[in-house]
Amino acid sequence: MTDTTVYAACKVALLTQHGKEKVLAPVLEPGLGCRIEHVTGFDTDQLGTFTREIPRHGTQIEAARRKARIGMDRSGLRLGLASEGAFGPDPISGMLPWNVEHLLWIDDERGLEVIGRAQGPACFAHRLTSSWDSACEFAQQVGFPDQYIVMRAGHQDDPRIRKDILAWDAFAAQFQALSAMSDTGQVFIETDGRAHANPTRRAMIARAADDLLQRLCMPCPACGLPGFGRVESLAGLPCSDCGTPTSQPYADRYRCPTCAHDAVHERVGQTTADPGHCPCCNP
Repeated sequence: MTDTTVYAACKVALLTQHGKEKVLAPVLEPGLGCRIEHVTGFDTDQLGTFTREIPRHGTQIEAARRKARIGMDRSGLRLGLASEGAFGPDPISGMLPWNVEHLLWIDDERGLEVIGRAQGPACFAHRLTSSWDSACEFAQQVGFPDQYIVMRAGHQDDPRIRKDILAWDAFAAQFQALSAMSDTGQVFIETDGRAHANPTRRAMIARAADDLLQRLCMPCPACGLPGFGRVESLAGLPCSDCGTPTSQPYADRYRCPTCAHDAVHERVGQTTADPGHCPCCNP
């Protein structure tokens, strides 16, 4: 455990009922020297569910802030931590399932908020079927039973919902029961997005924790507060053939979330881009 960061020996409130402390503590405790205090006694599903019974209000960051503040209020701590995830299509092709994770750190003593981020391919899928063979095929494709599944009778918003399905015998029994309830015999099956139920998402939360750790360990060169980190990549690496600026990044912009000081750091190593990325050589 390090004793060189400003958060050494500090307690940090983490409100979760989905096992996120098991993902975050192994990254942040040794890296910062802090101690993650697991806060319980509040149903975080009331702030929004992936299965649509309760909509999330506001942005991911706003939802994470509410969770962090509730944890801080319940624990009496001045440091709080919360994560919030979202699923949807990938930002490039729009065809792949995608997970975006935001991890918010609140420090009331210093008056700052720092956000760690990660995004990438997700285990996020669904199927409507009346066939047990098709249901089994879906479950195998998504990695059940390590990846939990959720089922509903009839359609995706049917209130007759079954969660925490993590064994084949339970899966078979619930499928048969829901199929009998459904007017069409069809059952809506989907992946469970909660952290304890989705191994792919847990890995993404760990990546967001790594990003947060790097930011908290980097003081701003202007104000000295933690959180200085990369906010965007700057395109324009010159083509190796003709020198035209390409879509490839040549530098990164870093910014302080507290005083807004920023700086551009050029990337080292690669000085030119492949002509395949050039708008002139490969229009």
